[in-house]
Amino acid sequence: MKLVLLGAPGAGKGTQASSLAEFLHVPHISTGDIFRKNLRNETPLGMKAKSYMDQGLLVPDELTVDLVMDRLSEEDCQNGYILDGFPRTLAQADALSQKEKLDAAVNIHVPDEVIVERMGGRRVCPSCGESYHVQYNPPKQEGICDKCGAELITRADDVPETVQKRLTVYHDQTAPLIDYYDQKGLLVTVDGTMAPKDVTGAIVKAIQE
Repeated sequence: MKLVLLGAPGAGKGTQASSLAEFLHVPHISTGDIFRKNLRNETPLGMKAKSYMDQGLLVPDELTVDLVMDRLSEEDCQNGYILDGFPRTLAQADALSQKEKLDAAVNIHVPDEVIVERMGGRRVCPSCGESYHVQYNPPKQEGICDKCGAELITRADDVPETVQKRLTVYHDQTAPLIDYYDQKGLLVTVDGTMAPKDVTGAIVKAIQE
């Protein structure tokens, strides 16, 4: 099963990707993780990406596509994957469509005002990248990651002013992907305001129909 998860920042893509990966027995592919791994290992693609990031520039679509395709060529992706954070633009979606046949694009819909409220309570593990929420998805031990035991942090881009800016960018750049996948007959939309386990259930039901 090859899935793309769509949704605004804070819609719950990371949480759902982890749950779906476990349920479907396929890897959760996060562009953030790919970038971190390539930078850490100082791969040629990673160093190329770093040259843009060091200048405060966005990594170009072409390079982002190369990094993702490199990851999708690995052995564990042969039976499918859950893509989280990619594609972000129509150019990336086109490049992906030319190389991969997706089963569905799942749009996790959450209104903007709910996103702002949610992200203020979001906590992230700086070590393994796992996401939590103080209200909706708390760790077993307050402030500590369940998976690796590292201390959780609040990301700088989760403060309300930054969230509003990120939502503006999302609506300008990424929201058009909803129409793109709808026209291809791949779009599935679920209500992302439900409890995480109910959202997972709705996605599973939709992709199995």
